[in-house]
Amino acid sequence: MAGNRRKLSNPLALAVLVLLSERPMHPYEIAQTLRQRGKEHSVKINFGSLYTVVQNLEKHGYVEVAEVQRQGNRPERTLYGLTDDGRVEMVDWMSDLLAVPAVEFPLFGTAVSLMPVLPPDDVAVHLEDRLAKLEVQAAGIRGVLHALHEKLPQLFLVETEYQLHMIEAEMEWVRGFRKDLVDGTVGGQAEWESWHRTGETPKKWKDLEEQNPRD
Repeated sequence: MAGNRRKLSNPLALAVLVLLSERPMHPYEIAQTLRQRGKEHSVKINFGSLYTVVQNLEKHGYVEVAEVQRQGNRPERTLYGLTDDGRVEMVDWMSDLLAVPAVEFPLFGTAVSLMPVLPPDDVAVHLEDRLAKLEVQAAGIRGVLHALHEKLPQLFLVETEYQLHMIEAEMEWVRGFRKDLVDGTVGGQAEWESWHRTGETPKKWKDLEEQNPRD
């Protein structure tokens, strides 16, 4: 199913499918399990919309009511289970996410692409601040991993290891680019500085636009 448009694209729906592949659960139990397993650090979870997600999965035939529990005067609890179609969708979706690189638009990438609007010196200061914050994050995650590796097998820590690796990769890029910026060796930096100093668009930038029209 790789490349096809999915009926549901919310990663929270995939998390629900994965949990229900273990056993039937009530939506509240799904929310509790996601919290207990720390999945809010890897999946954007809106617990208030979880019931809606389950309803949408039921609408598309991916989950179904497995049991309705009644205990005394307490409200009924509806447990949902995975259907055969839901299991196929879960496997296909997971396979796609692991195998096919997605085009994503992280906010930092957006900021980097638009950063010439700020003077180079300001950018260098902001990147220094970012690097300090990233170092704190990385140190915290290393501490967590060190403690958890003594209690849990690596299989249950891979998402945290991946998070640390991505932070360290970003730190390496920020550190290197900021050094080039401070040294004044970034390609086009002279024109960048001139633009902020004079307020006039550099001729080289105009020439580039004329040589590479978008239309």
